[in-house]
Amino acid sequence: MSETFNSHSIGLRAQKKILGKMTSRKVIQTFIDERSGRLLDDLYHLVKDYYDRKRAEKAIKYAIKTVVKIGILFRNDQFNAEELALVEEFKKKFRTLVMTFVSFAQVDFSYDRAFLVKIMNECRDLLKKLVLRHLTEKSLQRIDIVFDSFGGCDFLDAVFKSDSPLIEAKSKVIQDLSVLLEANTI
Repeated sequence: MSETFNSHSIGLRAQKKILGKMTSRKVIQTFIDERSGRLLDDLYHLVKDYYDRKRAEKAIKYAIKTVVKIGILFRNDQFNAEELALVEEFKKKFRTLVMTFVSFAQVDFSYDRAFLVKIMNECRDLLKKLVLRHLTEKSLQRIDIVFDSFGGCDFLDAVFKSDSPLIEAKSKVIQDLSVLLEANTI
């Protein structure tokens, strides 16, 4: 009987498991800078104003868990060359998504739901492909919940409607995204 013991692998699994149990503000501040935290808070309010508190909390919590788990995997050199290429492709596609979102908000009558949904789905697919080898099926389902919350057609239409009650929350999100884009954080 051959036994294989790998303390690095056990440590990595423990980090991911602990993270799964802990998503308090103090823990999150360890992994997420202040501006990104403000963006997440503003996204929470945007989603809450459209859906409800429970759905908003779930979407933000799952987004944070996913980002932090990917950070742990990246920091521990768990991605192979193909996955590192996916990281770069995802970063470019996500930046395009954010720039598109900001542009649609700043330029009247430019909103194109089909285009935005297409980019969001491409981001979702790249992200799931990136983590497929590393995270559980439950984590993949969480990614879907996040993208479904932010990328639902009715939600997007409500966000970009000119007389939307979400204008104030959207403005804060746009301001946060603009600052992150300028700082090249996204």
